[in-house]
Amino acid sequence: MTNIERKTKETDIKLALSINGSSKYNINTSVAFLNHMLETFSRHSGFDLDIKAVGDIDVDYHHLVEDVGIVLGQAFFEETRKAAFKRFGFSIIPMDDALVLSSVDLANRIYLMYDCNVSGSILNFDVELIEEFWRAFVSNARIVLHIKQLAGFNKHHIIEAAFKSVSHSLKAACIEQSEILSTKLTL
Repeated sequence: MTNIERKTKETDIKLALSINGSSKYNINTSVAFLNHMLETFSRHSGFDLDIKAVGDIDVDYHHLVEDVGIVLGQAFFEETRKAAFKRFGFSIIPMDDALVLSSVDLANRIYLMYDCNVSGSILNFDVELIEEFWRAFVSNARIVLHIKQLAGFNKHHIIEAAFKSVSHSLKAACIEQSEILSTKLTL
C-alpha cells in the first residue's frame, strides 16, 4: 500500500493505493462523475483505492481533477517500483455504442496518446478534463499510455469504456514476473 498526500492552495488530497488489492475502494472527491470513474477504475483493475480530495471546485473542477491524476500517478509509480512486472498490457472494452482500446507500457518513460472524440459536459463536468486527468496520471506514473476510441457517440459511455479499458490494461501490465522485460535489464 502506498500513501500519498498533496496539499496546495487549490487542493488537498490524501490517497492510498495497492495494486495487489481486491477492488476495495473508498472515494470522495466532491465531484460525482470523477468519483464514478475512479470507482470503475478500482473495480476493473483489482486495485485498492482510497481517496479523500477537496479543492476549489467553486472556481472549476480542473485543479481537483488534475491533482487527483497527479497523486494517483505518483502512487502507481511507487507501487510498480516494488517488483518486476509483465510491463505491457492492452484491452478493448465495449460499453453499448462505445468501443475503446488502451495499451500501456510501464516503461519509466512518459507518453500519452488520447484519441477520444468527446466534448461538452456531463451535468456540470467538463469532459475535456478527462484528458487532463490521464495526462497528469501518465506524467507521474512514468508510463506510456494509448487510449483510442474505436466507436461511439455517447460521451459518458466513451469515457467510462476508456476508464475500464485502462484499468484492465494496467492490471495486465502489473502481473509480477521474475525479471524485467527489457534488453537494458532496467526500466
